[in-house]
Amino acid sequence: MQIVWTAADLEEFHGGVCVPTMGALHEGHLSLIRRAREEADAHAAPLPVVVTIFVNPAQFAPGEDFARYPRTFEADCTRAESCGADVVFAPEVGEVYPQGVEAPIDPRVVIPEVARQPGLEEKSRPQFFIGVCRVVHRLFEMVKPRAAVFGEKDYQQLLTIRAMVREMALPVEILSEPTVREEDGLAMSSRNVYLAPPQRKRALALSKALKAARSASSVAEAESAMRSILLANQVEIDYAVVRDAHTLMPIESLALPARALVAGRVGPVRLIDNMAV
Repeated sequence: MQIVWTAADLEEFHGGVCVPTMGALHEGHLSLIRRAREEADAHAAPLPVVVTIFVNPAQFAPGEDFARYPRTFEADCTRAESCGADVVFAPEVGEVYPQGVEAPIDPRVVIPEVARQPGLEEKSRPQFFIGVCRVVHRLFEMVKPRAAVFGEKDYQQLLTIRAMVREMALPVEILSEPTVREEDGLAMSSRNVYLAPPQRKRALALSKALKAARSASSVAEAESAMRSILLANQVEIDYAVVRDAHTLMPIESLALPARALVAGRVGPVRLIDNMAV
């Protein structure tokens, strides 16, 4: 496996399968890399698998955890290689944003409705999806992949990237993989390392709330059950909702494909999770 730092060194890896990450790789990320390897090997001539590691400053607001976001580069490279990566692309900020992070967003970049309308992540973190769309578009420009793999844990992000690619007619197939969970049900996240043991126990309320939503017979019942479980475990709720699985807009019944989504703070740590209902 190679490690490269500039887009100029990626030419031989163009046309492959990309797994964009911010590093601090855990089993959730590794499942994406394994899926990328499977996709790459399904071709007569296997395609390269490119894992990007870049902590994107454009998606962090002032006061968020950009500076202390976990960085474990050497271990990340070892893990990526063990799952079949051919190259780790780890650009510096100036490589991704040659005009600077504060420069205006490329006017070609589309911020889809699913990133602007539902009142979920974009309400709590207004800058987030602008930063996500900006960096994913830029990474695709540099990596030039045929396909890219994202996880369902960041569900609104997954839908946003799919919509951006579709609306911009980018030649990249967006693949997804289910959320990977710990044995006790907690969704794997790089931010889980911030949880003290008592907080981690309380954080299990997110997955318990989602399971309760799946057992409900109506949207109102599901949302009420989720909030009750989260509050009982001292989770500071950002949202606990059931939405249309494709648009993330509010729905009145569970007749259509739906998704339960939760976000909240456990101590200083903000966590998100979701499940189909």
